[in-house]
Amino acid sequence: MRQTKDYELLSVLHRNRIKDRSYFMSYKNMEDAISYERGRAYGFLLLNGMWKFHYAETPELAPNQFYKNEYDVSAWADLQVPSNWQMQGYGRPHYTNVQYPFPVDPPYVPTENPTGSYRRDFYLSKEMLEGRLFLRFEGVDSAFHLWINGQEVGYSKGSRLPSEFDVTPFVKEGKNTIAVQVYQWSDGSYLEDQDMWWLSGIFRDVYLEAKPKVYTHDFFVKTILDEDYTDAELRIESWIHSYRDGINRLEFMVQLLDSEYRKVTEKTQEVVLNGIGESSLNITIPISSPNKWTAETPYLYHLLITLKGENGEAIEVIPAKIGFRQVELRDGLIQVNGVPILFKGVNRHDHHPDLGRAVPIDWFEKDIKLMKQHNINAVRTAHYPNDPRFYDLCDEYGLYVIDETDLETHGFDRIGNIHQLSQDPEWKEAYVDRMKRMVERDKNHPSIIIWSLGNESGFGENHIQMAKWTKQKDPTRLIHYEGETRFIMTESDHNPTRLQEAADMFSTMYTPHEIMKRLGGRTDLKQPHILCEYAHAMGNGPGGIKEYFDLFYQYDRLQGGFVWEWLDHGIRQFAKNGEEYFAYGGDFGETPHDSNFVIDGLVMPDRTPSPALLEYKKVIEPVRVEAVDLENGVVRIHNLYDFIHLNHLSLSWAVESDGKILDNGTMKMPEILPRESHEVSIPFVLPSVKRKNTDYWLNVSFIQAEDLKWARAGHEVAWVQFELPSAVKSNEGVAFPRCFCPLLIEETGHQLIVTGESFSLTFDRVYGVLHSWKVYGMELLESGPTVNIWRAPTDNDRLGLEEFSVKKEEPEWRKYGLHQMQNRIESFDYKLSQAKDVVTITVKSRLAPPVHAWGLSTVITYEIKNNGVVSVDVCGKKLGVSSATLPKIGLQMKLKRSFDQVDWYGRGPGESYADSKQAARFGIWSSTVNGLFTPYVVPQENGNRHEVRWVSLTNLSGTGLLAAGKPSFDFSTHLYTTDGLERAKHTYDLVKEDFITFNVDYKQQGLGSASCGPGVLEQYRLLNKDFHFAVSFKAFSKNEISPVELSKLV
Repeated sequence: MRQTKDYELLSVLHRNRIKDRSYFMSYKNMEDAISYERGRAYGFLLLNGMWKFHYAETPELAPNQFYKNEYDVSAWADLQVPSNWQMQGYGRPHYTNVQYPFPVDPPYVPTENPTGSYRRDFYLSKEMLEGRLFLRFEGVDSAFHLWINGQEVGYSKGSRLPSEFDVTPFVKEGKNTIAVQVYQWSDGSYLEDQDMWWLSGIFRDVYLEAKPKVYTHDFFVKTILDEDYTDAELRIESWIHSYRDGINRLEFMVQLLDSEYRKVTEKTQEVVLNGIGESSLNITIPISSPNKWTAETPYLYHLLITLKGENGEAIEVIPAKIGFRQVELRDGLIQVNGVPILFKGVNRHDHHPDLGRAVPIDWFEKDIKLMKQHNINAVRTAHYPNDPRFYDLCDEYGLYVIDETDLETHGFDRIGNIHQLSQDPEWKEAYVDRMKRMVERDKNHPSIIIWSLGNESGFGENHIQMAKWTKQKDPTRLIHYEGETRFIMTESDHNPTRLQEAADMFSTMYTPHEIMKRLGGRTDLKQPHILCEYAHAMGNGPGGIKEYFDLFYQYDRLQGGFVWEWLDHGIRQFAKNGEEYFAYGGDFGETPHDSNFVIDGLVMPDRTPSPALLEYKKVIEPVRVEAVDLENGVVRIHNLYDFIHLNHLSLSWAVESDGKILDNGTMKMPEILPRESHEVSIPFVLPSVKRKNTDYWLNVSFIQAEDLKWARAGHEVAWVQFELPSAVKSNEGVAFPRCFCPLLIEETGHQLIVTGESFSLTFDRVYGVLHSWKVYGMELLESGPTVNIWRAPTDNDRLGLEEFSVKKEEPEWRKYGLHQMQNRIESFDYKLSQAKDVVTITVKSRLAPPVHAWGLSTVITYEIKNNGVVSVDVCGKKLGVSSATLPKIGLQMKLKRSFDQVDWYGRGPGESYADSKQAARFGIWSSTVNGLFTPYVVPQENGNRHEVRWVSLTNLSGTGLLAAGKPSFDFSTHLYTTDGLERAKHTYDLVKEDFITFNVDYKQQGLGSASCGPGVLEQYRLLNKDFHFAVSFKAFSKNEISPVELSKLV
């Protein structure tokens, strides 16, 4: 008969863990306390560092009785703690999104259950043993047994939750030995099926804390604001533990200091303890008009709790940074301090590209600074509590937090009942235990305004019990759980059938825009609606973020959302040639896996911002400007902050044309209240005579006026750009100097050569293509322009290519062979004008895929003038039945590798697409071909520049080719072919060619977010229908004319 182990027993959530408490440190005096340094805390000993480590494939093969002091571990390997053992070469990382990587047979786990045995020594002074000694693990995945000096101390599970033990009976002065055995799988693993890598071990801090014999075990701070949110009550509930016999008369003193450590108030209360046990007390202090905490105004007070003995001397001092803020559901909206807020949030996992989930604190801070710099105001700790110090930083920098407990059972959806464990009473205690441990640990953080019951675990009575306990413990915060909304919504039209029972708000994921619009109009629903996940940021995308925020601003009950997700979970690896890349699911040989679905963030694994983060920053910027009377410089500025004025910003403006600033200045920001607007006049002066074919832009920028913790003065918070009205008449002419040199035509075999004064073009009449273009005797082309309708599929495209996709709006490009189109020439004709100054070449062809009968009838007309301008006119007519949309329509050519210097006028400097262009402003930009490449972890379509008026590619000497739109186009340049981008699975698979792929596109399909969400919005779909576009080209030298001036003549 199979012997049941602790790690498969639902009835054993832990053994000997102490009562849950909030995260704080005790100090001996006030000076040490207000430093907040752990190293100065009362008897603090960090056990991070090198431990002896043994890895076994199953617990049965782990060393027996290794926890005994006499067991020799000297031959064991050294392993850094904290760490995930898979990241240190033991076992292998395993990624799944929904599916469990082991047989679903709860509560049992596989016999092959990798087990890590840890040992280390530590030393204790006599002083450390004068009171009580506690050992705390902040995170161990997934379950573990603990021994000290050969004696079993306890057992715990729940990977992303703290486990604390009273080890006083087990330790001694001098040398002590700690032993820990960690199991990769436990019954708790069924509750930890989050979309991330499965990684194991002691991955957060381990430390000892000494306490006096009488100490504050825990405290709970609540700030209750009055009806007009001006004055407050500071309520502190505390629990004192005593291990001292007899009656003890103590003083419990509370001091409140402001951010500059000036005393605000103080109150002392007597505590009488009768022997060993626990005593609780409550203190209420009225506070007159405190500074309020919000994500925009993260003002923190210092709370000092001092426990004094009968002699009046401090026994311990506990510091805590607290904020006065009130969260409530009022008038059907989530409100902070009486003001409805809008979430501009992200979902964030703990991940480091080299260390897995053992994330250093400086990386927490790096993440939070990046969020603040990009206008993000909220984070959901998807899908588990983070390291406790992460919340300290959220308090300090100002982020609203949805704190989500360590609970997801998504894999049960694959076996037909996602509600199975949530509705099973045998699992109730496991559910509630995870909620309790999170709430108790994190309850004193002002940044946490919402508790979440977990993620994608169906819905059942166990969730109701979690919510019931939470509301009783903490009525000052709201509760979130998306699974309940999904449970009560009709599948056909996504309409709620009732209000939430456990949660305080409706919450959905990846809900299409049109459904959000309908839900926004449901004024009968007295609970707000948020998108806890949306805008799936996988690969190149998402598109359509702006349209979500248009809805959020239109409908009050739509209170924003949290982009999925903050970062790509790539693991840094090196190819055989030494090239760095980031690995994803399947790269370590694990099975089953979910491939690159873990690569879906706004930042790359090393925290390099992606184009999507820049787009998100622009869409959610807290200042918007609308034109009122541009001719006279009148605009209206809208303050989109919820709480603060705009006086922390400075306004700078500039009028720009052809890359030159014509006029500029700064203005004092007017006093604009939150959610209010104000008209201002910008005193710019335009030239009295405006040039033809010249645009004039008014650029307005809102700059951080002073240094902040997360940004220096000068950081741009928001910007706007307006094209100014231009004069109808101008005295300046725009034309090439007249050229009297006639064009010459030469037919040699299957070639047609057109020669001008300093150029020649050679066409292949058999294939109907231009295959040589020389200027000043220098060859520009590797191969000439051909009609192209294919792009290297993005992650959002690829879902439309998979059989499991059922979204009607997604293209079926591959099904209809769009990736393998072939060209058949039907005719090639040319004509020389009577004046011999223009040659017109017309190429008719049929572009079609193998296997299928449909195709495109195309007519390309080249008009070659004797001044060297080549105008290309392209007409396409759809023949037969094909896909509803096309990836793109345009011309693709290959230039010689030396022409890698790129200048353009249009949106920039970063990449942009039809439904992701808000972050790109119009201007004249310069880069290199390689500099325009976006290194997505999985190579795909990238680097496009949208709405471009002209682009030039030149060599270092300034000779090259200019393309001008009629009126605009998209372009991209690559050192890789489209096929190379498509075939590559990682960046190291990409092979740089000895030519440049140059795409000049009439249109491209938008990006959407169909990898997990809605497809491309209707207005950004590229319909497969007849088309017509034109582009002009001119070979030139910068030594003779700049591309800016040339573009006005072409």
